[in-house]
Amino acid sequence: MVEPDATAKLLTFGILVPYFNSAVEPELAQLRPQGVQHQTARFTLSAAVLDDLADTAGKLLGCGPNAFLLAIAPDNVPNGLALARQASERIAAATGRAVFSASFAMAAALRALGATTVSVVTPFDDASNRHVAASLEGQGFCVSAVVGLARPSLDQISNTPPAEILAAFSRADTPDSEALVQVGTGLPMAPLLEELERRFDKPVVGANAALYWHALRASGRFDAIPRMGRLLRLAS
Repeated sequence: MVEPDATAKLLTFGILVPYFNSAVEPELAQLRPQGVQHQTARFTLSAAVLDDLADTAGKLLGCGPNAFLLAIAPDNVPNGLALARQASERIAAATGRAVFSASFAMAAALRALGATTVSVVTPFDDASNRHVAASLEGQGFCVSAVVGLARPSLDQISNTPPAEILAAFSRADTPDSEALVQVGTGLPMAPLLEELERRFDKPVVGANAALYWHALRASGRFDAIPRMGRLLRLAS
């Protein structure tokens, strides 16, 4: 008989996921330590996305979330950081809860790891990758390389074969990069983090891992999550 998790409601995260993304929920489930609960809702991407996010988050309030995780990083579009900031502010205003965004979590994670020069892998094409690089550079990082997988559609990002992701990191790695970074919450990364770090002997930061690490630490949880890369083993 499986013993119930008596502390499962100590900390509850409301997870806001794009309607097409099938990677976030299983990845965050792998990262969840005892005493943390997830409540997930999905939103659409449209001209009214800010309104939809606020409404979707509001509907999760009945589940008692302590904070919200916004599992999308619009770094691949012009002014993506400004959009991420606006989305977080709208959700916070509608719910009165803290909001953690994948865009800003990545910067916090890299600073915690002491990395300033990074190589990047994305599921996007070259045009989108220019915005990704500009987003990281705008937060104070030097981008030595960006490799995009140019996935054919948003829903296909989560179905990217692991071999293609590994090959992309091999192309992206440069001698001067202090960390390897993956942008795009739909790309399935959690099972690859340890293998990539062994292969390249440097930190590898996945978008979902960074988001979860940031939310845990800001919520006062300092759990070391095994087999999920150096970031999730940091004590603070």
